[in-house]
Amino acid sequence: MLVDHHCHLDFPEFTDDLAGVVARANKAGVRTLVTISTRIRRFDQVRAVAERFPDVWCSVGTHPHNADEELDIDAAEIVRLSAHPKVVAIGEAGLDYYYKHSSPAGQAQGFRTHIAAARETGLPLEIHTRDADADTLAILRDEHANGAFPAVLHCYTGGRDLAMRAVDLGLYVSFSGVISFKKTEPLQEIARDVPLDRILVETDAPFLAPVPHRGKTNEPAYVVHTAAALARIRGITEGEVAAATTANFFRLYSKARPPAVAESAAE
Repeated sequence: MLVDHHCHLDFPEFTDDLAGVVARANKAGVRTLVTISTRIRRFDQVRAVAERFPDVWCSVGTHPHNADEELDIDAAEIVRLSAHPKVVAIGEAGLDYYYKHSSPAGQAQGFRTHIAAARETGLPLEIHTRDADADTLAILRDEHANGAFPAVLHCYTGGRDLAMRAVDLGLYVSFSGVISFKKTEPLQEIARDVPLDRILVETDAPFLAPVPHRGKTNEPAYVVHTAAALARIRGITEGEVAAATTANFFRLYSKARPPAVAESAAE
């Protein structure tokens, strides 16, 4: 079994075939999915997807691209929305200095708001960080001084220092199909060296489809190719990757129930 802990099933690429997307994931052995919120004001759409399928869960949060739009939403509101039984994570939130669709100050404020919600709820924060290693690490260190919180650096493409120091702070690191691309040796080396008990795999679908589907619309079933790439990089079996990353997921996302438990509860 594999888990895709970060995909965007509410995006328009999946509107016409959502049931097929979930069915193909299950057929591929990807039994648990988390569909990720990017705008709290559109959270109802994300939640509706999770409510439709027993083994699809969701998060609640504001992507850094949209941070300036939702600075009026405080941690208490995120905590309130996270009480829904299908919400197993906070975010995604963080810093993106590549596009800068929102101001750096707004992104930082939103990041800290989401950290506060993760700290209060105990739900893991899905952290988006791009071209912002130094500021991301500075905020993580500063906020950890105020109290630990669970989190994962999702779709990691940053440098070694941030990844390893985040692990030291108790965070997890997640790898996407990018590790299957050519000319990503520095990232592959990080994927090799992060402790196996702190690694997750994801698709970030509909983006970043792994080889052999690169350039196509990504979907959760394709996380098997990311897991296979990780196995090759680390010199272990695909089964070992599946077992480790699945165990890591349910340790970190403790509110999510494994499929067998969910099925038994429904009987």
